[in-house]
Amino acid sequence: MNIVAFCGSPRKNGNTELLLKEAVRGIEETGRSVNIFNLNVMKIKPCQDCGGCNETGECVFRDDMDQIYNAIRSSHRIIIASPIFFFALSAQTKLMIDRCQCLWIEKYILKKTIDGGGPGRKGLLLVVGGMKKDIGITCADACAKAFFRTVSVPENSVLSFMGIDEKGAILSHPTALKDAYEAGKKLVAIE
Repeated sequence: MNIVAFCGSPRKNGNTELLLKEAVRGIEETGRSVNIFNLNVMKIKPCQDCGGCNETGECVFRDDMDQIYNAIRSSHRIIIASPIFFFALSAQTKLMIDRCQCLWIEKYILKKTIDGGGPGRKGLLLVVGGMKKDIGITCADACAKAFFRTVSVPENSVLSFMGIDEKGAILSHPTALKDAYEAGKKLVAIE
């Protein structure tokens, strides 16, 4: 089973990354490995809406997204981990998602699908935000759902924690790390 995770936090060892590490630990304890991409350190050009992918479904720009496209195509499970900034996924996360426009073209215009094979494809969205209102979760989830649908991930779950702002504050949450660990294990369970 191929599993990929995208960490969209700019804060090293911050709340988002701590949650992701626990989800990955839950996965790894089942004997599987996870290919983690730290989006903050990758060289990814923003989508230019240039139409270069309209005929082939392939982006004309060559950068670190090439690794990501290959990982998405071969993955059975996909994790997106992001802080919530201004009711949305982080810029790092959104940049990666926007560059998947070529996959949208491939699926919806060129009528090709991303298979993923094997046990089917599932996704997990991990989000952490400082505000206490759920609108951040709602907006982030809507964007993630559009991404998951585009890359042929029909089923995804969301694990979110609001009111968590300061670096490391997630460690004080009574269930967050355990919940992330369990979400990781559940994500790779074959039913």
